[in-house]
Amino acid sequence: MSFQLAVCSEMVFTDLPHLERVERIHAAGFAAEIWDWTTKDAPALVATGADFTSMTGYVTGDLITSEGADDLLRTAERSIAFAQAIGCPSLNLHGTGLGEGGLPVRPVEVVTGDMWLAAGRTLSRIAELGETHGVTFVLENLNTEVDHPGTPFARAADTVALVAAVDSPHLKLNLDLYHAQIGEGNLVQLLQRAAPHLGEVQVADVPGRCEPGTGEVRWPFVARALADAGYEGVVAMEAFAIDPSVEGSDRALEAFREAFTV
Repeated sequence: MSFQLAVCSEMVFTDLPHLERVERIHAAGFAAEIWDWTTKDAPALVATGADFTSMTGYVTGDLITSEGADDLLRTAERSIAFAQAIGCPSLNLHGTGLGEGGLPVRPVEVVTGDMWLAAGRTLSRIAELGETHGVTFVLENLNTEVDHPGTPFARAADTVALVAAVDSPHLKLNLDLYHAQIGEGNLVQLLQRAAPHLGEVQVADVPGRCEPGTGEVRWPFVARALADAGYEGVVAMEAFAIDPSVEGSDRALEAFREAFTV
């Protein structure tokens, strides 16, 4: 069994212009992922020859306010047009819009029952939008302890519950194991529980958010458990290279490939 391996182009080869990063990722045999598409040129990305597996699927908006939900749907539809232009099948969402430094635009101290119901309604609308346009939205878990304090629906347990409640093939889970290790741990049990809902898996080691092998997680064991759970989709390295040089990024990509070749 094998996964489709992808690398986030925002976090490696950081001394190079973005298009050159994508070209190097593609030349190394990986698909590429991007974040904010509004700063990118679709024809230039296509010209690199790379396959794109995921990109941010909205510009502004949130899951819990009526105004934010309408904004999320509006900017998600704009994002779909860009995704289709580069052949990207998966669009990433968070519990709320993220601003400077990854902090939530609308931080939430306590997630109420009404917020849960509102998020479910918003995600149902998102799934219907995905069905209309033939794309899949994926809801990513985050961590609130280190990177994204104040983000609602951040735990993987939360995102699994929301995706399961909507129950649509056009809304899946982006299980980010870096965030899950910080916030919840028990990664193997988590991915086994989440397996029916997975649309993507993202990885980075803990602490430091660098490539596999630089921290505390035994990634080959996790990869084997993921394969044993029947997952055959995208696994993406959303991680910095511990050595930020071009050569260091090359080594980070190879460490990732080795860890997730099963």
